[in-house]
Amino acid sequence: MATTKLILVGGFLGAGKTTLLAQAAERLSHQGKRVGLVTNDQAAELVDTELLKDTGSKVEEVTGGCLCCRFPDMIAAMERLVRDAEVDVLIGEPVGSCTDLSATVMQPLKKLHGHQFDVAPFSVLVDGNQVRVLARLRKAAERSESARFPDNVLYIYEKQLEEADLIVLNKADRLSGAELADLKASLAERFPDTPLLTISAMTGDGVDAWLNFISQGRDSGRRITEVDYDTYAAGEAALGWMNASARLRSKDDIDWKAFAADLLEVIRVEFRSRSVEIAHIKLYLTASDGHVVGNVTSNNSSLNVRGDIDPARREVALLINARVHVQPDVLRAVVENTLAAKAGDRLEATITNMRSFFPGRPQPTYRYRAVL
Repeated sequence: MATTKLILVGGFLGAGKTTLLAQAAERLSHQGKRVGLVTNDQAAELVDTELLKDTGSKVEEVTGGCLCCRFPDMIAAMERLVRDAEVDVLIGEPVGSCTDLSATVMQPLKKLHGHQFDVAPFSVLVDGNQVRVLARLRKAAERSESARFPDNVLYIYEKQLEEADLIVLNKADRLSGAELADLKASLAERFPDTPLLTISAMTGDGVDAWLNFISQGRDSGRRITEVDYDTYAAGEAALGWMNASARLRSKDDIDWKAFAADLLEVIRVEFRSRSVEIAHIKLYLTASDGHVVGNVTSNNSSLNVRGDIDPARREVALLINARVHVQPDVLRAVVENTLAAKAGDRLEATITNMRSFFPGRPQPTYRYRAVL
């Protein structure tokens, strides 16, 4: 019985995993492959799921915890895609705040489901800002000034890269030649035995080279790292998590793209004024004739808003996913109040669902101590 190729892409929040999945799905589809995508989060109503549906590929969602903690759900989702959509390739992304995936996902896949899935080398994405933070952490004198997040959050950054079969430095289009060379040197010094590729998932540069690398039959899950689960759990619980949905009704024509950009910017300004650090905020506006996508990956990074909806469209659906270093009740209040203020008199904004919380302690279904 033929196995289905499985590609898993890890990396911290904001590294660009979903953008890479979309690029990969479109390229593989153009090659005649049937692609299935698996998204993963601590809660339902994911912007990532809606974005990936736009690729035309079938998408399954695994929620309620990381893939390691929802391993049976992940297997069931992948089996449905193989059975119902007859996919040739599966591509999935674990929650961005999770690590120890080699021991808890890659090894069990090889041991228990190797007859079903041919697991590609585990790629971990990182962007330039994340590399710089890790480099500064090695200089204790700079730590208090440079770290965006507490050490237990940055511990997750480090462990994700330690277990990678392949490190993928993303967002290369935003870097000068000198910056790119410095970042590559920093990663090579810290992880000398791990292959490194540079790409821009947004422009597509380097994506074909990445797909070629992971399709060459190389070993997957080649290393297991030591992980302190108390530190790991504290790092996950340091971030407030919020997934919300709403209906927006406009009284007049409205520039929906400008509205999305304004909403994201005001939310960011509010968190910045509170000295609260953003890990990732994603926004998705959708109507029958189009959609608008927006995201911000830090307090100081540029907004990325794209897409279009007819200004005459009076009703749209809104999804917001936010991961911020703040108490969940504060995160919820900021988003609720900002949405109400931006809606003002010109929009009726009705929140249909909102969940804000700290992630619970990771409790993997399996954890293997040795590489298979």
